[in-house]
Amino acid sequence: MTDPLHTELLELAKEAARRAGELLRDGRPADLAVAATKSSPIDVVTEMDIAAEKLITGYLSEHRPDDGFLGEEGASSEGGSGIRWVIDPLDGTVNYLYGLPTWAVSIAAEQDGETVAGVVEIPMRGETYHAVRGGGAWGSGAREGERALSCRPAAPLDRALVSTGFNYVTEVRAHQADVAQRLIPLLRDIRRSGSAAVDLCDVAAGRLDGYYERGLHPWDLAAGDLIAREAGALTGGRPGERPARDLTVAAAPGVFEPLQRLLEDFGAWHD
Repeated sequence: MTDPLHTELLELAKEAARRAGELLRDGRPADLAVAATKSSPIDVVTEMDIAAEKLITGYLSEHRPDDGFLGEEGASSEGGSGIRWVIDPLDGTVNYLYGLPTWAVSIAAEQDGETVAGVVEIPMRGETYHAVRGGGAWGSGAREGERALSCRPAAPLDRALVSTGFNYVTEVRAHQADVAQRLIPLLRDIRRSGSAAVDLCDVAAGRLDGYYERGLHPWDLAAGDLIAREAGALTGGRPGERPARDLTVAAAPGVFEPLQRLLEDFGAWHD
């Protein structure tokens, strides 16, 4: 049985993500300005990114004033309730800046350090993905309606479609390109969407056989990782470890272990 608190957290996250998604979709100015930089000049923070995080934290604080926050754009507080919200107000910032549709709002709720609810809102696809720990993963959209999510059946690795991402620091990105070059001949193909949250949901929805990336932060993966796991996918980092900044891997059973093993052999986590 799903914990009523977790259901409450999910409903709050869904409404906050919906509002932030509408703000980002409908309020995107034609002359979008760069407010600051992240890890390098290529990786930008937009005015809308910051506005979306303020909207989310304001809405959640109004309903649960004692909760903590960890947000990409600087929201950070401990709180006293045992609940912490992990927020990426705009995952896929560069896509958004260029007018590409693959970007998302990602909100997860942690209880005592474990993710218990997560929502990923993808406004330009008209889709919402969500999960509560132990309650399965669900998706909704104009074309398919509300549906339970299930990752793809296991495929041989040479027939697996796998997505990845690249860091905005040049030296790291060059190493990631080397790893991808070694991996491509062993797979059906590789994709790169520009949003970790979207990729994790696409694994959950059976649109990808797997996904891996180095350099993710907690807000990039908290909601998507839960959604993928609740849809039956396996997730982890390096062998025996949880998803982390060194490496995040999510894939259907049967694809996960050989993919993870190759990534370890190829040194995908190396500096």
